[in-house]
Formats: sequence, C-alpha cells, structure tokens
Amino acid sequence: MSSQIPHEEPNRHSESSDFSSSHEREQTPTWEPRNLCVALESTSKRASLQERQIKDLEGKLALDLSNARAIENLLQEVFTSIHQTSERARFATHNTVPHIERSLDDDLMVLNELEEQLPEVGAQIRDIRNVYDRGREKALDLMSSLEWLNTPTLKRLRTIIFTPNAPVSKKWKVAVRGLFALVFCACMWIAWISIRGAVRAHRQGLVWGERLMS
Repeated sequence: MSSQIPHEEPNRHSESSDFSSSHEREQTPTWEPRNLCVALESTSKRASLQERQIKDLEGKLALDLSNARAIENLLQEVFTSIHQTSERARFATHNTVPHIERSLDDDLMVLNELEEQLPEVGAQIRDIRNVYDRGREKALDLMSSLEWLNTPTLKRLRTIIFTPNAPVSKKWKVAVRGLFALVFCACMWIAWISIRGAVRAHRQGLVWGERLMS
C-alpha cells in the first residue's frame, strides 16, 4: 500500500499541470488579421480624435492666455493710473490746497478793503455822474445856442412870439411880444381907418383916393 501511494501522487500533479496549461491556452486571446485591422483602425480614430481635442484645447488655452495677458495689461494700466492719481492728489493736498487757501485769504482781505472803500467810491461815482450830467446839459445848451444863432431873424422872431421854446430870457420874450403887440395894434388901426375911409368914399360917391384919409 505504501509503495502505490507515492506513484499516484506524481500522476495527479502532472494531470493538474496539464489542466492549468490547457486552461491558460483557452484564456489567451487569439489575434486574427481581421481583428487586428479593426483594432488598429479604432485606435487610429481614437488617436486622431484625441489629437483634435488636444488642438482645440491648445487653441482655447492660447485664447485664454491672450485674454489673461490683456487683462493683466489692463490691470497694470489701471494700477498705474491709480498710482498717478494718488500722487497727484497727494501733491495737490500738500502744495495746491495750501496755495489756494492763502489765495482765498488774500482775496477775502481785498474784499474787506473794497467793502470799506465802497461808500467812498459810490460817493465819487455820484459826483462824477452829476458832473457828467451838468456837462451834458451845458453841451446841449451850447448846441441849442449855436442852432439859435444860425437861425434866420424872422424865424427867431416867430419862435419868440408864437412858441414857448425860444432859448431867450423871459425879459427878452416880454419885450419882443410887447413890441409885436404894439405893431399889430398899429397895423390893425391903420387898416381900420383905411377900410372906414374906403366905405365912406363909396357911400358918398367920391372918386377912389380923394379925401380918403379925411
């Protein structure tokens, strides 16, 4: 019995090894030429698709990179502008504002002085206006006098007698108007006597001109 048992165990081991090798041969895929072409075609399609995706991704990355650079440049310009503005504001705060304050103080002092001098200046302006008005009135009087002197005598007499606008004194107006009244009365009296003599001569049948004045 003891001699048969060792002989059976190597047989079993050989059978198990043969079974495992046959099982491995069954699990190992068999590559045929048709399957190999299909696999290569699908692999090339996937590779071309992935290549296109990679190119699209590269384009998007390039666009995003350019946009990022543009945004970075814009931010740098904004920061530079803000820095310059802050520098200007600081300069204005330290230099311009005190200068403006001093100028305002000087202007306020000048305004106060002008306010104190304003009544005196107003009085001087009124005096100047009065002098100007008097000079204008004198100039108008001189112009009227020149026009009056250049006016003919008969027109001046008519103006003195019949209008109150003659540029002469009241005494002269009274004298001229009185003389005109006397002359007018004398003319009317002579005319009355002449008309009366003519009517009288016509009634008495006298020749025209005889005893007309009797």
